[in-house]
Amino acid sequence: MQKGLPVYQARRVVSSQRRGSSRPVVVETAAGYFFTKLRGAAQGPAALVAEIVVAALAEALDLWVPAQALIVLDAATPSDDQEDELLDLLHASSGLNLGFQYLPGARDLRPNEIKAIDEALACQVLWLDSLVMNVDRRRHNPNLMWCQDQLWLIDHGAALPFQYNWTAVREHSPRQAQYAMAQHLFWPRAQTLDQWDEPLAAKLSAPVLQAAIAKIPDCFLAPLLASPHPVSADQLERRRQAYAAFLWKRLKSPRPFMNTWLAHHSQAPESAPGDRGSD
Repeated sequence: MQKGLPVYQARRVVSSQRRGSSRPVVVETAAGYFFTKLRGAAQGPAALVAEIVVAALAEALDLWVPAQALIVLDAATPSDDQEDELLDLLHASSGLNLGFQYLPGARDLRPNEIKAIDEALACQVLWLDSLVMNVDRRRHNPNLMWCQDQLWLIDHGAALPFQYNWTAVREHSPRQAQYAMAQHLFWPRAQTLDQWDEPLAAKLSAPVLQAAIAKIPDCFLAPLLASPHPVSADQLERRRQAYAAFLWKRLKSPRPFMNTWLAHHSQAPESAPGDRGSD
């Protein structure tokens, strides 16, 4: 059932936070503290699927992401925060949730630090976000953290937007999916992105994609299927393979997001940086 992610029973809910419409919690387990996103939150399990898949791809590219685990919450899990709305959310999230290893001393990247990020690292992050169409890495909301002298990538729930409308996905969709690349916070820093394109793509082999989708728990996928419940194992596996197929086709050279970058860099010098912003 766990598909490669460790599973820990929550001992207690230590605290909660408000982040937009979500309400993540910090949970104590036998393995330590985990920043936990709840399956009953407004974004639903699709955001958790995106978190799992994108983190696996980031790790394959040697980018830093917090270790993940499946966190079990049940009616017996005590909560230090007794606010009624949170208790309702915890009840709605009974079962498996997605935890991220707590990083002591971590802090958000500040806007004035963006220019200090190594250009090679900026290119790698932009390339990954372009592949998975992560719209949530903007200057006002970097979703990057400093910890242990490393830059950590967090919050990938907005990636893989195609999963919200599978009926619209066609054979050509991965090649035509729109992504506002020029709005990414590292767009101005990615002057050598073309040098990273092939080396990064080579790291995301078919086995790597299969390992990423294998980590998705059945209980995160099942609610996303339109089929009557209970959902069969074959239906779940077909949906996993649909994720892999979409990403595999998007990885085919020439990659559509690289066309965006190349089109911009072939323009006359006087052209504005944001003139071309999507695939």
